[in-house]
Amino acid sequence: MGFWELFTGKTYPAKGVPRRSVDALRDALLSVNHDSAPFLVRDGAAEGVDLVAEWKIVDAQWYEFFAKAGLERVFKVLMRFDEAKGEVRSVDQEWSVAWRAGIPTIALAASAFRGQTAEKSFGKSYGFREDGSFGAIYDYAFDTSVIKKPLRKAALDAGWIWRSVAFAKL
Repeated sequence: MGFWELFTGKTYPAKGVPRRSVDALRDALLSVNHDSAPFLVRDGAAEGVDLVAEWKIVDAQWYEFFAKAGLERVFKVLMRFDEAKGEVRSVDQEWSVAWRAGIPTIALAASAFRGQTAEKSFGKSYGFREDGSFGAIYDYAFDTSVIKKPLRKAALDAGWIWRSVAFAKL
């Protein structure tokens, strides 16, 4: 991503990549879903957008991962397709998370956030295991680009502009 793209929030597909239909774009973005990924891309009708990508924080398989990461905020990437401009417009929503007995309770953050965010954290903990041995108890890495990069790539590969918005209309 060059300076101008960083300044405008727009990333353009490579020259010569034809723009695919809205249905093909939707399929490409939904195909980012994988069972092993810590996020989910789903229909966004409930939020009034085309698609939503969010952490699988309420998925029992991922509780431990997010709890160990000490995650206090999670976010959703809301996406709307602007067919006239050939853009996938994205905006992030941030939410607060409270952990009770290892189970997440999600609530809208007291201070609202809308725009673009990036968060990276990592950690490793050592201690005595149940079998009495000493070693790493957990090892994690958390990075919001894990969601954003594959979405941006899918849109660009489909010939659409990826536009990250903060204050403009989604």
